[in-house]
Amino acid sequence: MFVFVYGTLTEPERLSTVLETTRSDAADAFVGAATLEGLHRVDGRYPTLAPGGSVDGRLLAVDETALARLDRYEGVGTGLYVRVAVPVATGVAAEPCRIYVGEPDELGVDVTWPGDGSFRDRVQSFVSRTAVVGEIRE
Repeated sequence: MFVFVYGTLTEPERLSTVLETTRSDAADAFVGAATLEGLHRVDGRYPTLAPGGSVDGRLLAVDETALARLDRYEGVGTGLYVRVAVPVATGVAAEPCRIYVGEPDELGVDVTWPGDGSFRDRVQSFVSRTAVVGEIRE
């Protein structure tokens, strides 16, 4: 499965620590540079995403074990970040890509996500309508 990263996880050394693997194996997880359209990076306590614009990052190919380690690193279980699926541009990947979005109050950023429901539901609803991962570059 694919994960779009835009902060500390774009660094091979950090990724190898999080995935509990060698730096070489972590580097192999990088598919290439990519752009996420429809969201932009906001820096708070940790980087997060907000509606509108675009952000450059890297696309990772990971398995279930690596995804669980990424979830733990991002604090998904504690509500610090949510993981949601984002559509991908035709020809980029065969399945949706996952992204991590930080809870604005937890990260100290002034970001509003439109809609009703939980933070995760609002983010998922927004990205399913407006965001797309595309333009993978080597």
